[in-house]
Amino acid sequence: MEYNFDDFKVQGTKFNYYFVCKRKLWLFSKGIAMEEANDRVQQGKITHEYAYKNKEDKKEKLIDGLIKIDILEKEDIREVKLSSKMKDSDRMQLLYYLYYLKQLGIIKRGTLNYVKERRVEEVVLTIQDEEKIEEVLKEIKNILKFKYPPKVEKLTYCKKCAYYEYCYVKEID
Repeated sequence: MEYNFDDFKVQGTKFNYYFVCKRKLWLFSKGIAMEEANDRVQQGKITHEYAYKNKEDKKEKLIDGLIKIDILEKEDIREVKLSSKMKDSDRMQLLYYLYYLKQLGIIKRGTLNYVKERRVEEVVLTIQDEEKIEEVLKEIKNILKFKYPPKVEKLTYCKKCAYYEYCYVKEID
């Protein structure tokens, strides 16, 4: 199958959720949004609001209604995270943003800023990353076609997830 980016592009949140939990990705994609009532999500929003106040004119730039770049600067883009507990999905989300911008003819560097840890990690998009992103986008499109959500996977961070109660509620037969 020939790859056409416009046929596969998704929201940055969905791309991130692919690496966190396929069930969460599916639920979110079907409009089941549990984030608003979650304390951890609210804490992240507060962090975004107060972090890098001196960059107010460069914060939260929405591109094509799909990706929201936390800080867009001349040479790079920054993704602001509270902690590095989900660093693999954070990194992949930022790589997706770099890839997305590259598809638009914009070449940038990426930086992950972990506020709580006062740590910065540079992220550079490689050809291998681009190939992986294209494969993941195809897999996401496939997951979103499922009639029902993927089965619950017991992951170490489930109890802190906004969807925890949804996934682990007892069903009545």
